[in-house]
Amino acid sequence: MAVTIYHNPRCSKSRETLALLEKKGVKPRVVEYLKEPPGAKELDAILSKLKMEPRDLMRQKEAPFADLKLGNPKLTRAQLIKAMVENPVLIERPIVLSGSKAALGRPPENVLKIL
Repeated sequence: MAVTIYHNPRCSKSRETLALLEKKGVKPRVVEYLKEPPGAKELDAILSKLKMEPRDLMRQKEAPFADLKLGNPKLTRAQLIKAMVENPVLIERPIVLSGSKAALGRPPENVLKIL
């Protein structure tokens, strides 16, 4: 089964998750999401697989969260996803996809349950 990791090489949890996958013999497709952010449809599908809402996957301490007033409860799911696509630094990482399943690698061992 194909495995994909949305990865930030500067993030220790992301590096640890990638190393854990490789240790288990998994050779994932690595997507550096800051360079190649997912599109809105793709991110919506990832959120559905994670069973999360957009704010659950947002790094709320990043500057764009406050700058764009993303805590506003009136913002729609589509508006929040658009903000994440346009500002991928807001997306929590790492995210691992395996078939119809997804897991957030925080802690890295979380991803083992979807392999």
